[in-house]
Amino acid sequence: MSGVEKARTAARAIIAEFPVRAAPVPVERIVKARGIVLQYAPLADELSGMAYIRDGVRIIGVNALHHPNRQRFTIAHELAHHELHPEQLLGEVHLDKAFRVMMRDDVAAQGVDSLEIQANAFAAELLMPRAFLNEVVDPVGLDLDDEERLEALARKFRVSTSALRYRLGVRG
Repeated sequence: MSGVEKARTAARAIIAEFPVRAAPVPVERIVKARGIVLQYAPLADELSGMAYIRDGVRIIGVNALHHPNRQRFTIAHELAHHELHPEQLLGEVHLDKAFRVMMRDDVAAQGVDSLEIQANAFAAELLMPRAFLNEVVDPVGLDLDDEERLEALARKFRVSTSALRYRLGVRG
């Protein structure tokens, strides 16, 4: 099983464990139920969020200035790092020098780092579970140029249309 499929499987397990029956997935409640501290703070625009472990406390930081839909994807993305890559999150966070923290930033968006690819796949599956999408999307597919339909679906899942497009492109 590939790292991406493991990430999707982990997200589906959380959906089943919680259990979530319909969109939108309550990602904040899931994070809190898993004992992770969720903190919102104004950050530089290019930084969506961060995940780290300090003194044994698991923490997700989210840019309070970003759109709520982007915040939801960031939270799910950072939850992925806690679930899939906890060894990468250990250590103190010092903003004035090098620190170990997984950030949702340009590297994550570019999709070139395997850990970021996994976190994006996890987040997409968590927020837009395949089973939920199959209930609302015609099995033949969805016209990705139908902006009105995409926006309606994005509102239902409380995600951005770009996140929805990404998810529909990798529905497998």
